[in-house]
Amino acid sequence: MNQPAHHAFYRKSESQQKRFLVRLALLFVGFILLTVALGYATGWYLIPVLSITLGLSIIAPFFDIPALQKKGDLVYYSPLFLAEKPKNQCLKIHAGSLFDYYFVLDRNSTPQQRKAFIMQQFLSGLLNFIEAHQTHKHLKVRGTSYIINARTAEKIGFKPQKTDGLQLLILGYNYFNLVIANSLAKGKFSFPKLNRTISFEADISALIEHKASIQNLHDRLLRSQKA
Repeated sequence: MNQPAHHAFYRKSESQQKRFLVRLALLFVGFILLTVALGYATGWYLIPVLSITLGLSIIAPFFDIPALQKKGDLVYYSPLFLAEKPKNQCLKIHAGSLFDYYFVLDRNSTPQQRKAFIMQQFLSGLLNFIEAHQTHKHLKVRGTSYIINARTAEKIGFKPQKTDGLQLLILGYNYFNLVIANSLAKGKFSFPKLNRTISFEADISALIEHKASIQNLHDRLLRSQKA
């Protein structure tokens, strides 16, 4: 479960994974050296500072997520659904990252197919997650997303919550990361609308009660991809 079969990165051997990450690190270092040289030549030293900040926000998931997954701090329930370890009877879930989008999404599919696939994989992971935690009925589940709207969240058992300042700060820092992920999802350069970001929360018991609704929505999305 923690290494999904349809995730291209985890189908690689350990040596292939390491080679990919080394190449990515070297590419990042080359990019930084180029911006440092540009900053020195123009006297605009803010260029390398911004480049390092933005570059780190973009490549960080490619290193952090495999490392956290290997340690068991992140668990995959589908290629686009991850969950952290529970803390204080609360567990945070995530609907995939740029790292996952890069390795999982089919570049040849249409934007509509990708959108349906992303949501279907989230629901597939949610169903697996419910199955794995059905004895922990009072455990709270929390997440933040700009993909899921409030209506859908309520339909599958979540209660929309106000996104706190810290979450908005984190989203702001990772905005260019989100731009690339959103562009991969839509098949064209696209800016995500952070004002549509929602946070949501539910007890496992509420998700269990909505399991049939989750399954029905999941099956409809699966059929739409095959149409």
